[in-house]
Amino acid sequence: MAKAFMDEGFMLENAVAEKLYQEYAAPMPIIDYHCHLSPQEIYENKTYRNITEVWLYGDHYKWRAMRAFGIDERFITGDGSDEEKFHAFARTLPAAIGNPLYHWSHLELRRYFGIDAVLNEQTAASIWEQANAKLNGPAFGVRELITKSGVQVICTTDDPADSLEYHLKLKEDASFATKVLPSFRPDKALELNHPGFPAWLAQLGEACGKGIVSYGLLLDALESRVAFFHQAGCRVSDHALSEVPFAPATAEEAAEIFSRAAAGSRVSREDEQRYKTHLLLFLGKLYKAHGWAMQYHINAARNNNTVMFKQLGPDTGYDTMNDSLLAGPLGGLLDALEQQDALSKTILYSLNPRDNHVLGTLIGAFQGEGIPGKIQLGSGWWFNDTKEGMIRQLKALAELGLLGKFVGMLTDSRSFLSYTRHEYFRRILCNLIGTWVENGEYPEDYGQLGALVQDISYNNAKAYFGF
Repeated sequence: MAKAFMDEGFMLENAVAEKLYQEYAAPMPIIDYHCHLSPQEIYENKTYRNITEVWLYGDHYKWRAMRAFGIDERFITGDGSDEEKFHAFARTLPAAIGNPLYHWSHLELRRYFGIDAVLNEQTAASIWEQANAKLNGPAFGVRELITKSGVQVICTTDDPADSLEYHLKLKEDASFATKVLPSFRPDKALELNHPGFPAWLAQLGEACGKGIVSYGLLLDALESRVAFFHQAGCRVSDHALSEVPFAPATAEEAAEIFSRAAAGSRVSREDEQRYKTHLLLFLGKLYKAHGWAMQYHINAARNNNTVMFKQLGPDTGYDTMNDSLLAGPLGGLLDALEQQDALSKTILYSLNPRDNHVLGTLIGAFQGEGIPGKIQLGSGWWFNDTKEGMIRQLKALAELGLLGKFVGMLTDSRSFLSYTRHEYFRRILCNLIGTWVENGEYPEDYGQLGALVQDISYNNAKAYFGF
């Protein structure tokens, strides 16, 4: 007889897994140490008129599924009404068997709206009305959603030129208990061949109060902004690297390359790699000096569809996995940081699951300083935050490192309803561990097992980042 759909034992295949999840994992708070939420919307306690606004606006996971189903773009990102867009997604969802979207969507309906019905074309009208009634009722702003989810810390994604206005306002707001902290994301400083590079330098100069007319002044500006971010509570940086650069260069060489790019000239791939390597080493020193953790998100290929990029812009569902080789350059970069005493706590993610075991062995070569799990294999990310993607990452880390020191899950999301992904992860984690115990591969010692699960769910991240 089939199990009930998404009951209390959802994804928990044995008694050990159920006990670990219900008694140890489920009660733990959430630290969401990497996301793309808007601090302004949190400060202003944004509310939503309907479920499409909170569910479908900006959600490229759902957009990709709808396009694959054959939904016209008008009802995805176009001028279709919000109700039409919701019904289009409802028609799509039944085809998403095996896709985490199917589980996430129903978890969100249950946890936030109290709706147990299965979403499809027949139930869409009723669910539209029920969800909208909740959204337009009391206590349904984004702050209430965050509090209801048990979130203690949120780390947003922020450019060095950002004023951090809303982070600073939230820091002074005693009415909201969740910490909303910035993360330092200096991608635009590295992408010197981007057409907007000179304009971004002007923005950074404005934030610092002086023009960025040389590489030395860029380094000074970044150092100043790291200090500013630190004062605002930042304890983590983040880099999106479609491929890992490693081509050592002197400061003079990097300065000459910078000067050409700042003047609007395109530099060669070789020079771009040299510039990026020098700048990443400089930034690594700053992060280490401030006690920050550093994140590298590797192997995403951005904006593959030129026609749709011109129509809709970035982050609209046209990114893919990249397949650049990373063992050599990443090993070289980490080694160079280590030699300069500039290797801070570091989390390595690859969008290509082929890289799990490469990263799983690489992190073992750079542990140290008495820091538990100093170098981390990051959680299943983006196209890998699926059931099988999470299991692959957890098994690779368990086989090659120490799963018990893993800092756990993050949402990497733009949605205030996405905290159910932590529940999804915790259920998968408990089922994996429970299966090992059921198979006699680990003792049924709940003192040890419970501590492991709670550490991975929350305690390790709290200690690692120092929140």
